[in-house]
Amino acid sequence: MLRIERVLGSRLEPDFSEDLHRLEHRGTVDVVNVPVADLARRRLLITTRGGEELAIALPRNQKLFDGAVLLLDGDRAIVVRAATERWLRLAPRSLSDAIELGYHVGNLHWRVRFDGELLLVALEGRPEDYLARLEGLIASRRIGVSVIEEAEGDRALRTDEPQSHHHHHGH
Repeated sequence: MLRIERVLGSRLEPDFSEDLHRLEHRGTVDVVNVPVADLARRRLLITTRGGEELAIALPRNQKLFDGAVLLLDGDRAIVVRAATERWLRLAPRSLSDAIELGYHVGNLHWRVRFDGELLLVALEGRPEDYLARLEGLIASRRIGVSVIEEAEGDRALRTDEPQSHHHHHGH
């Protein structure tokens, strides 16, 4: 198990980006997908995509973030990738529907965010489990429902925007 005791910096920093680019072309950059809810943790046991187990123990003044470089040497690198967070987007049809929805969601202690007249519920499990708790409101068409995905730090809601990496240069 590899012990990580500090974040070296961001993959976007000039000091790291060139080395990471070179290692990516050699296929030696490993990624660790960290759930958004775990980014604030300083202690974490987690496995990289390549199967390496990490014991992360950061000092109080550091935290994980999308693009955090955890390891970088001449042969390989490990970089944090924030897993996308899924939200249940609930649109009440009337004020009374909004009040009842708020009552149910509050009693269930779900993590929420507001977006104008919409209520966003963080999905920390299967969407079906959340929908079952709101079945009466959904079946009677008192609330509209959809699932959206959002990358860490991205407050623009998007559901199907592809992510890609393009660059052109000679080797």
